[in-house]
Amino acid sequence: MFDFRLLDQPAIILLLSNVTVLAVLFGVGRFLRKRSESEIDKDVVRAFSRNMLSWIVMCVVLALALMVNVLFTVIFFWFVSFWAQREFITLTPTRPGDHRTLFWVILVFPIAQYVLVGMAWYELYSILIPVYGSLFVAARIAFANDQEGFLERIAKIQFGLLICVYALSHAPALLTWEPWQTWDSEAGGLIPWEGAKGGLLLYLVVIVQFSDMVHFVVDRTFGKQVIAPKVHETKSWEGVIAAAFASAVVGVLIQLLLPVTPFQVIGSGAMALIISVMASSGSMTMWAIKRDRGIARQGTLVHNRGVLDQIASICFAAPIFFHVTRLFLGRPVTPPAEEATEPLQTLIWQIPWWIC
Repeated sequence: MFDFRLLDQPAIILLLSNVTVLAVLFGVGRFLRKRSESEIDKDVVRAFSRNMLSWIVMCVVLALALMVNVLFTVIFFWFVSFWAQREFITLTPTRPGDHRTLFWVILVFPIAQYVLVGMAWYELYSILIPVYGSLFVAARIAFANDQEGFLERIAKIQFGLLICVYALSHAPALLTWEPWQTWDSEAGGLIPWEGAKGGLLLYLVVIVQFSDMVHFVVDRTFGKQVIAPKVHETKSWEGVIAAAFASAVVGVLIQLLLPVTPFQVIGSGAMALIISVMASSGSMTMWAIKRDRGIARQGTLVHNRGVLDQIASICFAAPIFFHVTRLFLGRPVTPPAEEATEPLQTLIWQIPWWIC
C-alpha cells in the first residue's frame, strides 16, 4: 500500500523530528496551562497549544499521503482547498445570484486545477484560475441579472478561488514538476536532482510552521512595534524580522544536516527567508479579512479554529516558493550565445544558480 519513493531517509528524519518537536511544545503548553501560579497568559498558552496540535495533525495526514503516492497527496490538498473555500464563503456571504457561480468555483475549477497539477500540465494549471477562472466569475455573475455590489462580489469570489485553490495547489505541484536541478561544483553546472520530492514539500511546510511559531512567541514576548493595530493588536515588526532570520538559520541547518532540497546551503537559507516573509504576509491578510467581516478573535472563523487560519501562511508561501525554485532550478540554464564570450556577463548569469 505504501510507496516511499516520495520520501527518502533525510525527508523521513525531518518529518519525525518536526512531529517530535511539535509534540514536545504541545506538551509544554499543556503543562503551563495546568500551572495556576504561572504568570503566562492562559489564553496565549491555549492558542499556542492549539496551533501545535493543528500542525501535528496536518503533518501526520500529509505524511500518510506522501507515503502512498503523488495522487493521494494531490487529493489531500484538493480536500483542504475545498474545506478552506467553504469557510471562506461562510466568512464572506454572497447573494442568491451568485449561487450558480459558486458551483463552478467550489467544484469545477478546483477539480480541474488539481487534475492539471496531477498531470504536471504546468502551461495550463499556471493560468487556469488567474485567467480563465477570473474572467468566468465576472461574466457568470453579470449574467445572473443582479448588479448590486457587483465589483465587491466578484472580488470576494475571485480572491477566495485564487488563495484557497490556485495558491495552495502549488504545494503539491512541487511533487509533479519533473526537471528539478541542482548545482554540482565538480560538473561546473546544473545536473538533474535525484532527491525525493516529498522532502521539498516537507521543507516548505516545516519552514512555514517554524516561522509561524517564532512569530507568535516573539509577538507576545518582545513585540513593541505593532504593524497594523486595526488588523491585529499583537503582530509586530519584531515578530516578522525574528521569524524571517530564524527561518533562514533553520533553512541552512536543514540543508547541512538533512539535505532534502536541491538548493545549496546559502540558497536554502534564502528560500527559507522568502517563505517566512510570505507566511507572515498570509497571516496578516487573513486577519484583515476577518476584521473586515467583524470577527475580532481567532478561533471564531467557523467553529473554533478554522482551516483558513491554519493554511493562510502556506497559501501565500507555496506559489512564491514554487516559482522562485522553478526559475532557478526548474529548467536548463544556458547563457545567450551572443553573451557567451563575455566572461563578466556569463559570471553574473550563473551567480543565482551557484547560490541556489
